[in-house]
Amino acid sequence: MTADMSDTTQDRDRVDVMAAAPAAYHAMVAFQQAAGGELDARLAELVRVRVSQINGCAFCVDLHTRAAREAGESEQRLHLLAAWRETALFRPAERAALSLAEAVTRLPAAGVPDAVYAEAAAWFDESDLAHLLWTIAAVNVWNRVAVSTRMGLLTQPV
Repeated sequence: MTADMSDTTQDRDRVDVMAAAPAAYHAMVAFQQAAGGELDARLAELVRVRVSQINGCAFCVDLHTRAAREAGESEQRLHLLAAWRETALFRPAERAALSLAEAVTRLPAAGVPDAVYAEAAAWFDESDLAHLLWTIAAVNVWNRVAVSTRMGLLTQPV
């Protein structure tokens, strides 16, 4: 989901990266769309929400929670996403994707643990695994830009 960014609030002391570097912004939009590939929309949005939670990006949590709802995700699972390891509501493939998303986002010095990668590779074919990794990378970029510029929430209420 790509929002109309004109509906956001932003700290006036920070650069408006969309206006100041529109080519880079449009390239990121295209990258995000290509990154998702044929991934299930609900899974992709769960991953985007979880990564955004870890990175503390309120704008992205809000945006991707809305997109997850639009893709058919349940309120209960969205509410429990931060504690996904503690509930049986998430299927094994989703758990593998969320574990990979957390490992890539927190990226320890030794890299993604082999066991985490192997679990994801057991559930996803090469194409889906590649698109999952690109999706994780893309949302991490968006999070860092939004947090760095103090991008606010979408102004329209839920």
